[in-house]
Amino acid sequence: MVTGSAAGAPWGIDLTAVLGHALISLKSSTWNKPLVNNIIGTADASVSPQVQTLRVDEESAGQRLDNFLLRHLKGVPKTHVYRIIRSGEVRVNKGRAAPDTRLAAEDMVRLPPVRVSARALDKAQAIVPQRDFDVMLEDAHLIVVNKPAGLAVHGGSGVSFGVIEQIRQSMPHADQFELVHRLDRETSGILLVAKKRSALKHLQTQFRERATDKTYLALVRGIWPQRQKVIDLPLQKFLLTNGDGSDGERRVRVVAPNDLQGMRAITLVKVARLVGDYTLLEVTIKTGRTHQIRVHLASLGHPILGDDKYGDYDLNKALQKTGLRRMFLHAWKLQFRHPASGEPVALNAPLPPELQSFIDHVAPPTPPV
Repeated sequence: MVTGSAAGAPWGIDLTAVLGHALISLKSSTWNKPLVNNIIGTADASVSPQVQTLRVDEESAGQRLDNFLLRHLKGVPKTHVYRIIRSGEVRVNKGRAAPDTRLAAEDMVRLPPVRVSARALDKAQAIVPQRDFDVMLEDAHLIVVNKPAGLAVHGGSGVSFGVIEQIRQSMPHADQFELVHRLDRETSGILLVAKKRSALKHLQTQFRERATDKTYLALVRGIWPQRQKVIDLPLQKFLLTNGDGSDGERRVRVVAPNDLQGMRAITLVKVARLVGDYTLLEVTIKTGRTHQIRVHLASLGHPILGDDKYGDYDLNKALQKTGLRRMFLHAWKLQFRHPASGEPVALNAPLPPELQSFIDHVAPPTPPV
């Protein structure tokens, strides 16, 4: 078995040995400007964008057409990418194709001339600032980092870049790197990135078939009942409504078992220890629904401390004065099979200093006798 751990140890847990532990500095760089310019035209309005033809390589084989284009057309709005696919302007081997068409090696994908606004182009070419990541494990197939809280895993709505963009810019030939799974922006801990398309498919299959074990540490309000070990409650996404009647932020809620819009979600909970008036939980998810842990725990009256979406607002405000300025949710352990060798891999990322310090403040360790 391959094992790995980030530095440190939470409250006396015996951790596995560190493997492949390193620290890399992801240096400042810019998006691949030639790629952007060649595909979507240049910022110079006098230069017309041209029809482009892309050959699908072995690593991209099996990828959906829409995801393939979104990866290559940096800075082009997602809605526009889907429009040119559905209109037939994108061709695969000279024929029309649907967004969910699976590409094969050596397929030829024709892209129409596409021009984007200067603002979108600037965003695509934005400088990615330097960031140091704690690398827990790395080989030719994957890289595992210990993500800090407050950093998105990828760029998106209102976010210019995230972990994956910084990793891609740090290494040569890293444009194929893809996130295997995701973590909320305010969640810290283990994040798995595939370096090859073949590794991505293998690892995502493991996640989809629940062949992995992903365990989090969460500190929640109140004393968690020891008998409550399984939460099997369906979840549904919805949008808040702004004051002007427009759609607001996305949220998730628990719905009735017979609700057709609900998605089954299963969370396993184990009490690790009591921390004053709070409970530190080991939480293992068997499904990967959006905000699953946060909503499940809050729905039973035990929200995660520091959760600004589903938590206790007044309590969170008071806790900030005592040192907790983030959500207390950390991706602690991850087990999976290596995509190439099939060997089991076990990784462990102890609590980051700011969370361990809060525990020590609320419930100081007992001094040795």
